Amino acid sequence: MSVAVTHQNQPANGYLATLLAGRLSAPSPTKGQCIAPPVLTALQVAAAERVSALNVPSTRDEEWRFTDISLLTKLSFQPVTAESTLQLVDIARFTIAEAGARLVFVDGVYAPHLSHTEQAEGVTVANLAHTLEKSAAHTDAHIATYLGQLAEYKNNVFAALNTACMSDAALILLARDTAVRQPIHLLFIASKQGGVSYPRCLIRAEAGSKATVVEDYVSLQDEAYFTNSVSEVSLADNAHVHHIRVQREGMNAFHIANCAVTLAHGSHYQSVSVAMGARISRYNLNVLQAAEGGECTVDGLALIAERQLADTHTCIDHAKPHGMSRQLHKCIIGGSAHAVFNGKIMVRPGAQRADSQQTNRNLLLTSRAQVDTKPQLEIFADDVKCTHGATVSQLDGEEIFYLQSRGLTDVVARNLLTYAFGAEILERIPVASLKHQLEQTVLEQAGLKQSGLEQMK
Repeated sequence: MSVAVTHQNQPANGYLATLLAGRLSAPSPTKGQCIAPPVLTALQVAAAERVSALNVPSTRDEEWRFTDISLLTKLSFQPVTAESTLQLVDIARFTIAEAGARLVFVDGVYAPHLSHTEQAEGVTVANLAHTLEKSAAHTDAHIATYLGQLAEYKNNVFAALNTACMSDAALILLARDTAVRQPIHLLFIASKQGGVSYPRCLIRAEAGSKATVVEDYVSLQDEAYFTNSVSEVSLADNAHVHHIRVQREGMNAFHIANCAVTLAHGSHYQSVSVAMGARISRYNLNVLQAAEGGECTVDGLALIAERQLADTHTCIDHAKPHGMSRQLHKCIIGGSAHAVFNGKIMVRPGAQRADSQQTNRNLLLTSRAQVDTKPQLEIFADDVKCTHGATVSQLDGEEIFYLQSRGLTDVVARNLLTYAFGAEILERIPVASLKHQLEQTVLEQAGLKQSGLEQMK
């Protein structure tokens, strides 16, 4: 499949219409890939109407003023409907040894022969389309309640496009007081040049349940393609979800993602997001503390170089009293790359005793690297404890000198400090094999070979 270049003066809404038409006119997939039961039809129709009414954002829009995605609109992408011919040996390097269940989607199409969905009682890990075919009333009720209801799409064109075009989707349901000991791995693989996929995840954790979910985006090729994903996470009272999100797409890819999280009383959401790939990436994370005592920890790392652009927008909304949030987001920017961080903490009227801390730290490795950072606090309650801050710096000369005095070369000293800067975030990933994979990637990008580390001994 080739990537066609469109006319540069093509209207933005025309580009969206092309994407939408490409999905709706695609040949009917096999084995139930396309989901169109009544519970979803109205949602998809409403989302398609919003796509027609909205435009692709530009740098004239305040929320996108640092992120130019005009390059995306100059390329034509087509959905992939054929089932994957990949085998387990082809994706072995991406699998997680500790995972108890794995859902694999190749170019947006569910791959059952690559997946493993056997789980204990009280846990549903399945492709949404196949689950709906069973017509389970309990499952249908969850889908109607949460799917498309948490991730706002009426004013978000990419969320609307995903909702209108979604076919296969990852569904995780945790019954009351169910504790899943092994991680659940959601693996989204891009294999086709010029393809567009619409990954979708729905996670519902009932009261007292616990799980670790890894949402992982990888590529088997380096040509241009487009990933437009949406995840919705709902936590009931005292539920605990550890959500690890890894974006390691191809270096010519476009990755735009939206994640919406809702927290009930006493629930705890822990998130670690790592962005390493894609030519242009954007991640919007919105966490709503919808009841008293909700807690969230949101950590992130962007490691980019060359001409990459990585944009992270987060909003933590303290809507009820006694909420707690902690956020640490780091960016390592090399080459002529550009990182963007916009983090908002909202404390609404009546949300007394909110306790929030937000920190953004950025490391520029070259004179051409750049970062735009905008931490924000919007506080409408008077009994709160909220702090925020941002730093932009280069490697510390005294630290480099100290390491050189210990026998390291200048290059190894710089690379070691770069690795240590990012390792703080990676240490918060509770899945050992995944953490090791990512550490190796950071080591390679930082230029640290084993021989360099040997100098420390």
